[in-house]
Amino acid sequence: MANILVTDDSSFLRRRTCSILKSGGHNITEAVNGIECMNQIKQGAPDVVFLDLVMPEMDGLSVLAALKEQAHPVPVIVLTADIQDTIRDECLQLGAVGFINKPPKEAEVLNALDVALNKKAALCSKDVV
Repeated sequence: MANILVTDDSSFLRRRTCSILKSGGHNITEAVNGIECMNQIKQGAPDVVFLDLVMPEMDGLSVLAALKEQAHPVPVIVLTADIQDTIRDECLQLGAVGFINKPPKEAEVLNALDVALNKKAALCSKDVV
């Protein structure tokens, strides 16, 4: 069971993503924008963050940039309606470990979560050695 932070300004898409993740028995925390997301991460680092890009106050690219600047190890999976390769590449360069187009499909969400948790476990095992 993982602690997952879902950040999206759309309550419908947040509920959809949370529903998929809860079916796997995970603990879910929600944020409606990048500022709330960063505050949640500071309060208790989640195992994985699902992150929308287009949000008020602080967008997803700004969150990714801030996490990269802070060298924060939390894996981030981007959820977006933006299908441009340039945006995808920018997200990956900023440290995102996954990229899912909206609306999220259950198999894609669960697969991306598995990849992110495996990357987190690999990073943690390197820290222990």
